[in-house]
Amino acid sequence: MTFRMVPLRNTAVLWLVASVTLVLCGACAMTILPAPSVAALRYVALGDSYTIGTSVSADQSWPRQLVARLGGSVELVANLGVNGYSSDDLIREELPRLDALAPDVVTVQVGVNDVVRGVPEASYAANIELILDDLLDRLPAIRIVAVATPDYTVTPMGAAFGNPTQQSVAIGRFNGVLQGAAEARAIAFVPEIFAISQRAADDRSLVAGDGLHPSSAHYALWVDAIEPVVSDLVDR
Repeated sequence: MTFRMVPLRNTAVLWLVASVTLVLCGACAMTILPAPSVAALRYVALGDSYTIGTSVSADQSWPRQLVARLGGSVELVANLGVNGYSSDDLIREELPRLDALAPDVVTVQVGVNDVVRGVPEASYAANIELILDDLLDRLPAIRIVAVATPDYTVTPMGAAFGNPTQQSVAIGRFNGVLQGAAEARAIAFVPEIFAISQRAADDRSLVAGDGLHPSSAHYALWVDAIEPVVSDLVDR
């Protein structure tokens, strides 16, 4: 028995076969398309020498270490911290720069230089309220994180900036002011920094070469406390 191939002459059949093939191939193509990427949130850090990371390399500052821990969900577009800045300096010099930076997430850590300069607690409180209210005009509360000031008095150079006992107490009070103002506005606050910094009294590896500021290893301990808070907020 022999078989003979019969050519398809029905153009409608040919068109149907071609159409089905295209549809199937199109469906196959769609299954291998990567999921659309989510843009990283724009992050700006506000603060003083502790924020900018005085005496460590820029990539070892705590905002940089924080972003590295977050794995691409947040992009540090600016670290506006400046050595020696007080809350008044932050209001005057840092807040206006947010207009152009348009952040999605902001951290604020300021107060140590208010203590060193002897700024009255009431004046600091007024400045903190102004700072947080300004941020709330730009961002929802869940995208703002306030970070406590460390206790510099336990470092080798601590005594050069006032009576250590008195200054430590003052830093604790000012942290309380920041915490109260933040919590009243449903803004997250990270209090652990003060206690973590006191470990430097017994572990000098936590002090940078200038004898005053935190080392990169010390900042990593801060990020241990800060990262879970920021991660929780950006995931909402």
